[in-house]
Amino acid sequence: MPHATADDGVKLYYEEAGAGTPVIFVHEFAGDHRSWEPQLRHFGQRYRAIAYNARGYPPSDVPPDPSAYSQNRAADDIAAVLDHLAIARAHVVGLSMGGFATLHFGFRHAARALSLAVCGCGYGADPAKREAFRAEGVATVELIRAQGMKAFAARYAYGPTRVQYANKDPRGFAVFLAQLGEHSALGSANTQLGVQRERPSLYDLTDAMKALRMPTLVLHGDEDWPCLLPGLLMKQTIPTAALAVMPNCGHGINLEDPDQFNRIVGDFLAQVDAGRWPARDPRAISDSITGMR
Repeated sequence: MPHATADDGVKLYYEEAGAGTPVIFVHEFAGDHRSWEPQLRHFGQRYRAIAYNARGYPPSDVPPDPSAYSQNRAADDIAAVLDHLAIARAHVVGLSMGGFATLHFGFRHAARALSLAVCGCGYGADPAKREAFRAEGVATVELIRAQGMKAFAARYAYGPTRVQYANKDPRGFAVFLAQLGEHSALGSANTQLGVQRERPSLYDLTDAMKALRMPTLVLHGDEDWPCLLPGLLMKQTIPTAALAVMPNCGHGINLEDPDQFNRIVGDFLAQVDAGRWPARDPRAISDSITGMR
């Protein structure tokens, strides 16, 4: 099986399809490389589409110590996969945990990003709910350790931003649920402890966001409540960002409505590749409502 090796020796499993400009897909906490199958099939027809498993997600390595997992490592692991494939620059598309990794890849490896598609990114960002989010992370780890992944999946998969998928596509949701239950309990617990609970709030990263210059798409479902306000923050703060919202969608938007997701992301990549993606006109930011002040 093909693996890339991170700078600390952790091996990362990947798959790819197609040829052309590279697009690398970065999965969410509840997903893995298989979550991107609708995108590998679609974008593999015109791009070199790559998906990999984060550390902690077999057949990638599962480091036993939570200290081997962090937000910075998650971003650097994207670069490790690109290095292994001898790719200098790529479009980077991430969902949720992968969206955070994508954003931080832009902070840490700006010269290597053709563009960023930051999707479903915002859980735990609200300063007023940060401690509650961290507490839920502890509860997640306790449940996984006590009852295993299948019991965890049976509860987590029916959260308030997942039921939309269950209602819309029961057959697809059943596959998602089954795959979540197959994940490594150790890897999932360590990912919660090292990445999810410890990553900085988006509201503390505005200076880094202001410095981003690569084309950026912020994409959310309109019922993905924890992500909507952080999405506005990213739109307001990143000078090259556009915000798109998918109607009647929850968190796992690439699976819940793959046709709409692929269309929005595909239009974004096409504009970037054509050199037509704009930066925001400074006149669009003003204390005046109508421009008459």
